[in-house]
Amino acid sequence: MRKDVAFNEYSREVIAQLASGGAFLTVKDKEKANIMTIGWGNIGYMWGKPMLMVMVRYSRYTYGLIEKAKEFTVSLSRTKDLKKELLICGRQSGRDLDKFKECQFTPLEGKSLSTPVIQECDLHYECKVIYQQAMEPGLLCNELREKWYQGHDYHVLYFGEIIASYITD
Repeated sequence: MRKDVAFNEYSREVIAQLASGGAFLTVKDKEKANIMTIGWGNIGYMWGKPMLMVMVRYSRYTYGLIEKAKEFTVSLSRTKDLKKELLICGRQSGRDLDKFKECQFTPLEGKSLSTPVIQECDLHYECKVIYQQAMEPGLLCNELREKWYQGHDYHVLYFGEIIASYITD
């Protein structure tokens, strides 16, 4: 059963989980769905819309999928310890591995979008990309560039309008 919640009702939990271990970003292009662990992101309000901003590196398999799909979902567990699954989805590529199968996750049809959420999680956001911005390396402070981008594998920032936010049991 799904219960709609305000996009910001669990924003503290979302930020805390991103900072402490991550969340699951799912993207689906046609029949191929992939899960990626994200540890950086932001939830807020822009352009009169509830927003979830996520970052995806060019080198990630998810990058090609999100470029085509222009939508994504984010699933988090407020009650289960999914650290092992977060590690798998963060370290393994969807090019080589079906992460739903490997993590024993069940794709649950999205409420509003064609991209599924993860049934084993209980907090979900469905987002439609309304703006994206490639990082401009020259505008990033040296400290962050040296710490996070020594290999020059920069991110694209995807601003997703939150179309649906809900909890499941």
